Amino acid sequence: MTRPGSVLDSAVLVTAVRYRVAIILVATVIIAGTMVPGILEFRAVSLSLDRIGTTALVAIGVTVVLITGKLDLSGGAILALSGIAAIGLQEQYGQIPAALIGLGVGLLAGVVNGFLVVTLRINALVATLASMLFFRALCHVLTDSRPFSGIDPLFGLAVSRPIGGTFTLRTILFVLLIVLLHIWLTRTVAGRNLFAVGSNPVSAEASGIRADGYVFGSFVFAGFTAGAAGVIQSLSVNTGSPVFGETTSLLAIAAVVIGGTRLEGGRGSALGTLGGLLVMAILTTAMEFSNVPAYVQNIVTGVILLLLILLDRFVSGKKSRDLSPAAMLRLVRNRRQSHNERIHAS
Repeated sequence: MTRPGSVLDSAVLVTAVRYRVAIILVATVIIAGTMVPGILEFRAVSLSLDRIGTTALVAIGVTVVLITGKLDLSGGAILALSGIAAIGLQEQYGQIPAALIGLGVGLLAGVVNGFLVVTLRINALVATLASMLFFRALCHVLTDSRPFSGIDPLFGLAVSRPIGGTFTLRTILFVLLIVLLHIWLTRTVAGRNLFAVGSNPVSAEASGIRADGYVFGSFVFAGFTAGAAGVIQSLSVNTGSPVFGETTSLLAIAAVVIGGTRLEGGRGSALGTLGGLLVMAILTTAMEFSNVPAYVQNIVTGVILLLLILLDRFVSGKKSRDLSPAAMLRLVRNRRQSHNERIHAS
């Protein structure tokens, strides 16, 4: 008789959980394509990717921060502040210089977060929660809590209009950044050091890796990507607003965790984040096409996130297993060989 726990102990099941991002993505595409006509048409896909683009840029920075074992809640507030700078300074400096200043604001905000966490040794959750509140309040002070417009609404068309009828600049930018981040994480010594810092910062320091430098750099990078998201979003709608990005940080963290990056640090991938973003984009578009209320969409996202965290805890207890495809083939061959031996013996 098969033990109840043998199903959960199945190496095949553990492997399926390991590759859950790809499995969930394929399942989401199949279900959405079956239940929502037209959702897989190129125009709908292009629109979905553009709509997730702002969250994706924030998620790229969050991926790096989470790999180090830290958390950044301030991305949405930095997004709003950078957008306000990019729109509000157009009359004084021009549109392109104002956009560059907006990027600089995001970079500076990342430096502030890094200073709080690394230099002052404040818990990352507390530090970025405080900075989030401060940056958001600063947005309201600068704008008197009202949105305002830029000097030329046509300037942002380059950001929001599909290039050659394909994808928007925002989509191309976030996909390019994810590819570059994947190469950096997997092909460079610095990328491998980042995982070492997230796994065990004390051991990383003992190995000659400057853990504090990597943590500080991750917050600066996250501030820059959030700033880029804010500049691009504000230019695309020719508006600076203190309420932009209020839910962006949470959505970005959800996408990164769905993509397989652990909140405890030491594990994650850029391609996994891309998978998590695609899952959220398809789910959101499918539910909107079906007129599902926004609060129900949030419930669905939350349930998926909780289930994946529970699955991640289950997989973490199976770390000692070799779950590569080659190992799975060896396991199948060994089981067949054992089965044949039992048949011959009888």
